Amino acid sequence: MDKGIFIVVSILLVFSLTAMSPTRATAAVKDKKAAVKVEVPAVKGKFDISKMSDMSDFDPNKPVIPTGDTIKIAIVGSFSGPAAAVGELYWSVASWVSHDINKRGGILVDGKKKLVQIIKADHMSRPDQCKKICEQMVLQEKVCAFWGTDGSNMAKIMNEVADKYHVISQNFTSLSDELMNAQYFSRYAFMTQFSTSQVGRSFAYFYGQIRKKEKKFYILNQDYMYGHDISESFKKGLKEYYPQAQIVGEDYHKLFLTDFAPYLSKIKASGAEVIYSGDWYPDSANLLKQARQMGVTIPFAHVFMGDTTTLTTIGIEGSKGLQGIGSFGNGNPAFKTKQDIKLYKAWNDLWKTKFKAPYNEPIYEHGLGRWTMDFNWLLSVIERAGSTDPEKIIKVWEGDTYQFANGQVVKMRPCDHMVIEDLYIGEYVPPDRQKVSFNIPPYHWASDYSFFGPTSRIPAVKVLPLMDPKLERCRGKNPSGD
Repeated sequence: MDKGIFIVVSILLVFSLTAMSPTRATAAVKDKKAAVKVEVPAVKGKFDISKMSDMSDFDPNKPVIPTGDTIKIAIVGSFSGPAAAVGELYWSVASWVSHDINKRGGILVDGKKKLVQIIKADHMSRPDQCKKICEQMVLQEKVCAFWGTDGSNMAKIMNEVADKYHVISQNFTSLSDELMNAQYFSRYAFMTQFSTSQVGRSFAYFYGQIRKKEKKFYILNQDYMYGHDISESFKKGLKEYYPQAQIVGEDYHKLFLTDFAPYLSKIKASGAEVIYSGDWYPDSANLLKQARQMGVTIPFAHVFMGDTTTLTTIGIEGSKGLQGIGSFGNGNPAFKTKQDIKLYKAWNDLWKTKFKAPYNEPIYEHGLGRWTMDFNWLLSVIERAGSTDPEKIIKVWEGDTYQFANGQVVKMRPCDHMVIEDLYIGEYVPPDRQKVSFNIPPYHWASDYSFFGPTSRIPAVKVLPLMDPKLERCRGKNPSGD
């Protein structure tokens, strides 16, 4: 069974993309045109690899879940239904992080050390079920936080429930800017992943200011809030960074479509040089496979097409040239220190020797770096707040800066709770060219498909997340969050 979903965000280019190093933590980047200065101050929290537990006893199929007086966190996702693979990915990350923290003795909150208890909250990709399960998590399970979720429509509901009952909601996968605008913003919701406005502008900046090659683009996205948002951001980005470019076609398809032939036929006839798509699984996998089957060989500028099972199916040539965006990495080459290698091997060695289905599939081989760091960020904030009191957590998280294990520093913009960070676009290249990224034996991420090699950094100042001027909290504020 194909288990890919959100892979550029889930594998999150594990160590494969150029990122901010610790020595740049106080560097300033200035956008002369916009006169916006983005500074990354000294970090307030960080993931210290040296403190990580011995994870050799970790088993994602048999996670150790404590009970009793614990820090309860609901893992909100589709554990069943058409996107059930998402839940498996979420669970592996949450299980890994909580296993590490619990082996350290837990977190000191409200004067007492408590272990982290994760609880599955299956929304089945259904809005009614999403509301029902989130309310159940608060009223019956007494969770202090939500961690999710797939689908901006579901994230909206998750945030609404969090706002109603005053619990923290961390959205680490759904990308629509609308989730944090004046209409839907909640003080209890935090968005720790890049947004649709950043994705579109990043690709426009990449093609117009860095790559300077392709000029004809075809937009194909899912027909709901997220799909339209990510399309609009690309069109706006092209006007800003690549006015010479042309949109030669634009279409939207229903979710969980199985036949993309009508759209692909239009793309073939359009003269497009790149297909811009933010589709997520299973649509992303079906679209890519059908495109190659129909002889559509042009690159996709994508967010979620890094599904290694699908890439294996279409092979080295079929996957070559894809351009994927990500937000987690340690620079090229990927492994610069012994600690980088230690962190990678802690997961990869278990995947090779102990993990069983579904966690022994190729999608899990390299770990799920950014999501792992996002969950650690939440726990770090709780630890530094010294409490599960949402007001104390909010006080710490607004304006917080956190350093990931690879040295990358991210900042939480105080007024609208959106993350500020550099982004990266990487080109999928054949195995013999992947050494530029994967610089330890076997010197490639994969042997049977193209994957990340050369990458380009998109400075945070060029792609700051959209700030809604109608949101009272943001009026008069600097987009950099200062």
